[in-house]
Amino acid sequence: MENPDAPADGLEVRAYFVRHRNALLTRAEFSELYVDYYLHLAANNIKVAADHDRLFKETLAALTLHLAARPHNEMAAWTVNFQSPLVNIFVTGDNESRGVTGQVFTENIKHADRNYFYADVVRGPEPARRSAVEFTGGDVFAAVTRYYTQSEQRPARLFRFAEEDFVMVSAQPDCDLTWLAALTDADIRALDQREQLSLLEQRRYRWHCGCDEQRLLSLLAPSFRRDPAGLFGDEPALRVSCPRCGSRYTITREAMENIA
Repeated sequence: MENPDAPADGLEVRAYFVRHRNALLTRAEFSELYVDYYLHLAANNIKVAADHDRLFKETLAALTLHLAARPHNEMAAWTVNFQSPLVNIFVTGDNESRGVTGQVFTENIKHADRNYFYADVVRGPEPARRSAVEFTGGDVFAAVTRYYTQSEQRPARLFRFAEEDFVMVSAQPDCDLTWLAALTDADIRALDQREQLSLLEQRRYRWHCGCDEQRLLSLLAPSFRRDPAGLFGDEPALRVSCPRCGSRYTITREAMENIA
């Protein structure tokens, strides 16, 4: 069921059914969402290296297109571990709030002989599910394709239509898998002339985490009750970051004492 609180504006993702091929296509132009991402970085004084920034934006686009093809009560979080460059890309989104967010982690990343793609999925009241997939190379889209094949157990492919315009095509029952495997970027750009597309749905997504000072206070309260000195030391306040989006907050000892 559509959430009445879902955003009325923001990034529009369109979902089409490719008739006679039995495939689902989701597409969006991500410039607007990327502007909000950069405003978030500036507001929190977060610096992201250029190669990490590219990986993050591609992963965020892939997750958003994935969510637009999923049920309305589903949320997902992906952590993509790359060994070269050594970085974790975290993105998450919720189909009820239509918020997507994430951040780049560059510290305390484990060295390994391969990359890993972790996906956590929650649908309504069902228990959370986690998948872990190994992949090679530094291509986000190839990693998502590998995840679909192994964990979703159906093929999907991602394409760059234009600089910040991306398309995902995923198999549905009785999909023409030979056609899907042979698709090229040029085919995608001419798909609406060569194939019969039926618009199924339009959804809007925004850069949104939902974090605030009160939520972080609640998260820190158990630690403060156990060991306030260990949490604050001799300081009257501490700086903390949201584990989802990286937003930075100043938490005072006084505020902790008021809720603990």
